[in-house]
Formats: sequence, structure tokens, C-alpha cells
Amino acid sequence: MDHKSLIQTQIEDSIAVKQKLLPLLLPSIESAGKLLTESLKQDGLLYFCGNGGSSCDASHIAAELVVRYKSGNERKAIPALALNSDQAVLTACSNDYGYEYVFQRQVQAFGKPKDVFVGLTTSGNSQNIVLAVEEARKIGMKVVLFLGGDGGKLKGKGDVEIIVPSKVTARIQECHILIGHILCSIIEKELFGLD
Repeated sequence: MDHKSLIQTQIEDSIAVKQKLLPLLLPSIESAGKLLTESLKQDGLLYFCGNGGSSCDASHIAAELVVRYKSGNERKAIPALALNSDQAVLTACSNDYGYEYVFQRQVQAFGKPKDVFVGLTTSGNSQNIVLAVEEARKIGMKVVLFLGGDGGKLKGKGDVEIIVPSKVTARIQECHILIGHILCSIIEKELFGLD
């Protein structure tokens, strides 16, 4: 396959997956937006996390909320944290307890019932997110999950689950960041009346 064909195929594949989002995921994206907004209205905190590329997406979404999503939308900062961003906690926990506990320990340390845990995992099988969801449930937190494929082990574990209809990691991640941006728009509109 030449470069032009490779480029065209990947763009067409990405468009095809995104076209499935509207009929399949509109209700769950809207529900996630409402759940996150309600938490923030009650002075809750949003916790995002993921592994690999999903950790970057988690940090990206949290940053859009803390700083601002759209240029020109001047508003106060929104309380959101990416649990995959603290190197000291990640490496200490991995060394002392195991990598599967890196998010669970942080949820245990900081989570409150009015907060929301948002886990991003393309497979739905990341053990560190599974354990964090279990911990969030013990605390009474709400859970939003960004998943892909068949949802993996985490299917059925969230208050809201956004399962991208693809088995290709790149396509799932492309949709996850799109959905994250949509949620930022919903939050800015609901909290500050911004478009």
C-alpha cells in the first residue's frame, strides 16, 4: 500500500467509526455530561485516568477543564485532576504495592461521594482502572467509563459507559478525545452559559 492509500484508508476508517457514535452513543454522552455537571454544581471533583495513550487523553481532558476548552471562553477553573500525572505517586505505588493499585490508592486518598471517577481504557480490561472503579464504588462516587470494543471487564461497572464501536485502539482513542471535548463543551455551557 502506498502512502496516499494508507492515509486515505486511515482517515476513512476514522470517519466510519465516528459516524456510528451519533446513533449509538448520543444518550450515554449526554448522560455523562449531566452527571459531570451535577457533580461540579455540588462542588465535586472530577478524577480522570488512563494508561498509555489513554493517560494522555485523561490529562488532556482534565487540562481543558482546569484551564479552558475554547479560546475566548473566559471562566473560572473547573476542578479536574488526572491521576496518571503524579510521577512520585505512580512510581512509589508501583514499587511498593504494584502498578495495578496506582489509581485505587489515589481514589482512596482523595475521593468523596460527590466526586466522579472517569476511567479511560480502550480494552476495558486495565486492572488498575478496575480496582479504582471498585474503590470509587466503596466511597459512593459516580463512575463514567470511556471504553471500546465489547467493553471488556468494565462493561456494566459504570454509572455511564461510553463504548466506542471499534476494536482498533487508534480509532477508539480518536473517538475518546472527541467525546472528551464534547463533554467539556457541555460542562462549559451548563456551568457558565458558554458555547
